[in-house]
Amino acid sequence: MIVRPFRALRPTKEMVDKIAAKPYDVVTEEMAREVAKNNPYTFYKVSRPEINFEQPVDTHDPKVLETGRKHLEWLTENGYMFVEDRPSIYIYQQHWRDHVQTGFFATFSVDEYIENKIKKHELTRKDKEDERALHVKVVKAHTGPVFLMYKSKPEIDNLIMKHTAGTPEYDFVDESGVRHIVWVLRDENEIQEIVDAFKSVDSFYIADGHHRAAAAVRAAIDFRNENPNYTGEEEFNYFLAALFPHNQLKILDYNRVVKDLNGMSEDEFLRRVSEKFEVTPVDGVYRPEKKHTIGMYLSGKWYKLEPKSGTYDENDVIASLDVSILQNNLLAPILGIENPRTDKRIDFVGGILGIEELIRLVDGGEFKVAFAMYPTSINDLLRVSDEGKIMPPKSTWFEPKLKSGIVVHLI
Repeated sequence: MIVRPFRALRPTKEMVDKIAAKPYDVVTEEMAREVAKNNPYTFYKVSRPEINFEQPVDTHDPKVLETGRKHLEWLTENGYMFVEDRPSIYIYQQHWRDHVQTGFFATFSVDEYIENKIKKHELTRKDKEDERALHVKVVKAHTGPVFLMYKSKPEIDNLIMKHTAGTPEYDFVDESGVRHIVWVLRDENEIQEIVDAFKSVDSFYIADGHHRAAAAVRAAIDFRNENPNYTGEEEFNYFLAALFPHNQLKILDYNRVVKDLNGMSEDEFLRRVSEKFEVTPVDGVYRPEKKHTIGMYLSGKWYKLEPKSGTYDENDVIASLDVSILQNNLLAPILGIENPRTDKRIDFVGGILGIEELIRLVDGGEFKVAFAMYPTSINDLLRVSDEGKIMPPKSTWFEPKLKSGIVVHLI
């Protein structure tokens, strides 16, 4: 697989904590606006350029996207960001609670994505692809890194880790309590050592950022069509990502809340659920402790749900996922939620918010029932990707998230 160093546009040491921001798609416009009120340097002004306007605007409008490019130029012209003087690799370590993961920023091949050597597990929406591809073309940069992983190899993992011994370029704690540490690897021989090590790797996998990857590829194809004599070495042939070993990544639970019981009484609902699940009332809060255990919160009570034998195919990687078991045996047939992507009666709650958020939403009356899931495993995700299949919607919540604005790939 191809790993390519690049000359990042990046903040000065003094400005990195002010510029760096969460991925554009995990914050609302309102949240981004709130940050920008007190922080004129925030990268949201680049990644969410609609916040540069007082009134609501069309996020597909090139004039709106142009303000993102201008903010990037403003950051550079005023010395808050600068372009690296030589192609480099950026070792990236994140500390969150008791979890540590170490990878690196580099650029990766559009062609390897097209050839499916960079494997996916999620469907993308054309409207979101369109918007981000246009963002890449107007801003002339990849502003948000794709989150990639590789199947861990100790010799490669150790090769990356050895570069964390020196003094870091950046070391800061963000608003979510995540510590971000970056070392700049500039030595050509050390870079080549990493590049060569990955030549023996067969595949990379998208952990998070499917729309960012698809948009980068769409933009690259447009640039190629506009430049028929392209050589393949142009920056648009590569996209920005952070790459980590799979066994260092952390997937949290991705939980479900539903607004009503589809016209049933609670007794009738529980009776229907018990046809496919062993239903056990639990004292206090129930947190699923292993695969094939699901928590259900209804009218102030927790229940443990365990799917009965024969309700799913254990040999089918998709059908045996807990999110599939819940969807196929309860959400669709009992609650009438056939398409969780589009049904307004269901919502999804990332595990970062905790079980307490499920209790709050149900006790507050906005939702009638909540389902607490056991996190999807990395190995299940890899298997889905290797088999060329697609995960059900909202199957994985990776934490910690990558920061945007620590490094930018100019094209």
